[in-house]
Amino acid sequence: MFAIIGVVVVIGSVIGGYLMEHGHLAVLFQPAELVIIGGAALGTLFVANPMHIIKALLGGMMGIIKGSKFTKAFYLDSMKMMYELFSRARRDGLMALETDADEPDKSLVISKYPAFLKDHHVRDFACDTLRMAAGGGIEAFEMDQMIERDMESHHHEALQPITALSNVADSLPGLGIVAAVLGVVITMGSIGGPPEEIGHKVGAALVGTFLGILLCYGFFAPMAANMTKIAEDESAYYGVLRVMMVAFLKGSAPISAVEIGRRAIPGHSRPSFQEAETHCKNKGGEVAAEPAKAA
Repeated sequence: MFAIIGVVVVIGSVIGGYLMEHGHLAVLFQPAELVIIGGAALGTLFVANPMHIIKALLGGMMGIIKGSKFTKAFYLDSMKMMYELFSRARRDGLMALETDADEPDKSLVISKYPAFLKDHHVRDFACDTLRMAAGGGIEAFEMDQMIERDMESHHHEALQPITALSNVADSLPGLGIVAAVLGVVITMGSIGGPPEEIGHKVGAALVGTFLGILLCYGFFAPMAANMTKIAEDESAYYGVLRVMMVAFLKGSAPISAVEIGRRAIPGHSRPSFQEAETHCKNKGGEVAAEPAKAA
């Protein structure tokens, strides 16, 4: 929502200031300049990046509109889920988590958290770790190193579409100059014409430079910055899961492991100790029970 508000403010401020100086909006409407700048920018994007990065870029741009999902409510649900899983493992042994990790959509615990299940990256990250822990034979230190490698790989992948968008943003002022130069070339061909015609062509050429700079600093660079912050929020969330799982594997009690993870949550999304404890213990019980067996 704030991204949309920002776009409206940018457009409104630029056009409003232009109209205050008695400018004519029709002069700014130069489809040819947009074709040159937009087409060249799109072409450089295709040249520089494989298809999977372009798809991730489109998904990331849609994510800007939705905003980061790693809110306090999301963290509270995740802590509650991990608390229930840890309590189940403490009661029935780590091997009990293997069924949860293998089929999370059928898990008595994980299936209660659709937002967690919907994000396959987060789901696979947690379930793969739980599956390895349930299998045994790996010390907590080695598990921590494995999770760290996984996080580094995912973070590198998350930064690739952001880098692609930043490169496009950086190219836009230069492409605006290209459009302006082409406009000047056209103007020079009409140098013997009436002054108003030459003035119109020079104005159209300058619009190319204006559009390139505006698109860069007013839209695409801020979008890349927003995507970077969303990627950082996601990386912080992975870090919280990592801290909780490693703490439990080192022998911490379920509620203690959750509290250790709570301390790693960024301040703007971190619930208080009382909020976390109440959400984990007083809503839904400590752990989902297995279906009752027939007598």
